[in-house]
Amino acid sequence: MFLREKGCELDASIARPESDLESSNIAGIDLSSKPSRPPAGVSSICKSFVITYHDYCSHTSIHGVQYLGEHPRPIREKVFWLCVFVASIYCCSTLINNAYTKWTETPVIVSFAEKSTPVWNIPFPAVTICSETKRILKPKGNGTSYRSLYNQFNEYMQQSRIFKPENITPSELEEFRTLLHVCNSQIVDQDMPLIAGDDLDYLNVLERMLPPFERYFFYCRWLSRFNECDKFFTKTLTEEGICYTFNGLRPTDIYREDTYQYHIEKQMETKAWNSTRAKHLPWSLETGYPPTSDVETYPARVLSAGARSGIFMALQSFKQEVDYACRGPVQGFKVILHAPDDVPQVSKQFVRIPMGKEVLIAVKPSMITTSSGIAEYDPLRRQCFLSHERSLRFFKVYTESNCQLECLVNFTLTRCGCVKFSMPRDMNMPVCGEDKIYCYDRAERELLVREFQRVRALNMASDGDQIGVETACNCMPACTSLAYNTEISQANFDLDEMLLAEGDTEFMQEYPGSQMSRLSIYFKQSQFITSKRSELYGITDFLANCGGIFGLFMGFSILSMVEMWYHFTLRFWSNWKHLARVRT
Repeated sequence: MFLREKGCELDASIARPESDLESSNIAGIDLSSKPSRPPAGVSSICKSFVITYHDYCSHTSIHGVQYLGEHPRPIREKVFWLCVFVASIYCCSTLINNAYTKWTETPVIVSFAEKSTPVWNIPFPAVTICSETKRILKPKGNGTSYRSLYNQFNEYMQQSRIFKPENITPSELEEFRTLLHVCNSQIVDQDMPLIAGDDLDYLNVLERMLPPFERYFFYCRWLSRFNECDKFFTKTLTEEGICYTFNGLRPTDIYREDTYQYHIEKQMETKAWNSTRAKHLPWSLETGYPPTSDVETYPARVLSAGARSGIFMALQSFKQEVDYACRGPVQGFKVILHAPDDVPQVSKQFVRIPMGKEVLIAVKPSMITTSSGIAEYDPLRRQCFLSHERSLRFFKVYTESNCQLECLVNFTLTRCGCVKFSMPRDMNMPVCGEDKIYCYDRAERELLVREFQRVRALNMASDGDQIGVETACNCMPACTSLAYNTEISQANFDLDEMLLAEGDTEFMQEYPGSQMSRLSIYFKQSQFITSKRSELYGITDFLANCGGIFGLFMGFSILSMVEMWYHFTLRFWSNWKHLARVRT
């Protein structure tokens, strides 16, 4: 390779050996002639660079580079090795770019943990039970069922657009207005007006209509203790009215201080119903139970699997108290199992407990934990939030379910100007009346459609790449999460035949029209395998990949980089200073 730049030419004694000079003379090149010399400074720099270049090529550990600096090497061979060197660099760049893309887009992998986890390390699932009977029917005249009240309402609306019932008491009118929000909404008209009357406290009306707890929760057993259900269950306000939750966190542990739910719980803490639950919360999903915690703690846990270590209860309803027009043809109870720090949303997923059945629910926990290494990644890259990274307006605890509920609240407030009575809210948020039922009922679907269209538009803009797409709600899963999968079995539970066989006639006299079901919830196994989010490619793995690719194609290493830096800095400077002294 012949190097000439800006009139720079090497002296024969410095740059070329005698054999090269002789071969050049044979070729007819007169090297004895002296060309016009460039300035001394430029000539020294060029000669120093050429000397350093040939020195580097003869000593470097990078494959193929030594052939580029050899003088006897024919030019076509140098071109060949130059092409091979460029092709190697291209292959290295392509493969390293693929490794970098994988490192940036999928840095986290979910794998099984090395050891199994005993069930006492996690809380027993929170169990929310909702009766389909929202109000005890009390026939009077033509009847005051939900359907009869709605027919009267429609009749008045068609005549005068003003609802002035004459044979309905003010209390029944309040109950009817509340049932419009709780019963099936398929019959609610889109143009339904606001019924005249004072602003309702729907929670108080629901509590007034609520069937007695001891009649519907006939008995239960927990940790070998019977008939203490009222110590384990608390009232929970849901979208389907007041339900009862076992082993859930108190509203004061879930909601922020300025919310309506927190305010109501504070008022009820002095009552006997909740006095047993006013305890300090030692547990969190990320840290678990403290090592010093006792067997009986809050939230509750069990020590083993099997029906004897779970909760067992008998649920009861009465045929004459069922209002089929309100909740439809399927009666009984709805049961939802959820993490203690999740707010139950009964209408989303539930297990049916029909009357006259015994239902067994075997629980299989599904838990995902997090390694400390992924905390350094951006949440969008690892596709999950740590507890301190995503703050919610209404909730102290971040979970994906709580985040989605809060997003729905904000969207409903924007869309309808109010929120449903059961939604988390602050004390100043307006509660939707009867004229807004259709609006907030459709808001959830509109929100889902909006989220879908936004994600689809982002995917189309990024050529279908769905990695790292952030939704408007920004409700990614929590990095540490806990879910309860279930296996359900059931059999007939014939109460009448059992009482007849035992000759017991007093029960049916005391509880006429009784229909009963039994429910048992327990862990299926004493140990379970957790999943763990960990680094798929850390910085060490990425550098190891890059080093392997460089070594495979070029024999390049960190020392090769130091070697290159040494030759073209320190060695180049030494050669230049040496030539400068020779010239002088």
